[in-house]
This record gives sequence, structure tokens and C-alpha cells, in this order.
Amino acid sequence: MKQTLLQEKYPVLVSEIGKDETTCQCIDDVVAYLKEKIAENPKVLFIGVFDHYTHTKNIGGEMAQGIDGAVNVIFCFGFALPNPQVLAVRPRSIGVADLGDKFVVSFMEAPMKPANEAMEAWVKGLRNR
Repeated sequence: MKQTLLQEKYPVLVSEIGKDETTCQCIDDVVAYLKEKIAENPKVLFIGVFDHYTHTKNIGGEMAQGIDGAVNVIFCFGFALPNPQVLAVRPRSIGVADLGDKFVVSFMEAPMKPANEAMEAWVKGLRNR
């Protein structure tokens, strides 16, 4: 995984996974895998899947060339609510983009170490070939 600053302010972890490196061959496979990982952790709640690709296409928005699909898997780690401001960085999501021969999987770094460790392990687990 590569850590980067998106737009010079958002700490994002990104992994490019070739379809020859994973048993997942479409976005639905990746979503099913992530839902399974979320369900395995009693402190994480699956919320939903947002089809960003279809939404952007339907409103006539711009799409980078080569993106064949893009979704956000939305979930929440429920460890604590230390203050009301933490709601600004919740819930979490993992973005999955299908670029034909590979997936680009990304998420914004969480302010909690256990959440980052879990999300990083889930994404690394996609490389299973």
C-alpha cells in the first residue's frame, strides 16, 4: 500500500491490485469480500455500497478515462464517540475502482490505529493469488 496526500490535505492509502493477483474479477467480487471482512469484526457495522460510477455517469459528471466502475463500501468502526467533532470523519469507506486489468482500492487514513490496521489488512488480503 502506498500512503499519499490527496489534494495536499487528505491522508489516503492506495493499493493497485492486478486482476491476475486476486481471485476477485469484478467490483461485485471485491464488495462481497469487503462485506465478509466487515461482518467478521463485531465492532464494525456495514452501512451500504454507493455506486459512484453510475451516479457520476447519470448526472453527466466527469470520469477519468479507463474507469470501468467505481464504488464506495461504507461502514463504521464503533469504538468510541470521544466528542461530537469526530462525526466529521465518520463513517469510513473503502473506494474500489475497476480499471479493466486492475483494481485501485483506497481509503482515507482513520484517526484510530485499530481501524487503519483492519482496513489495511482487508485491502492487503485482496492479493490472494
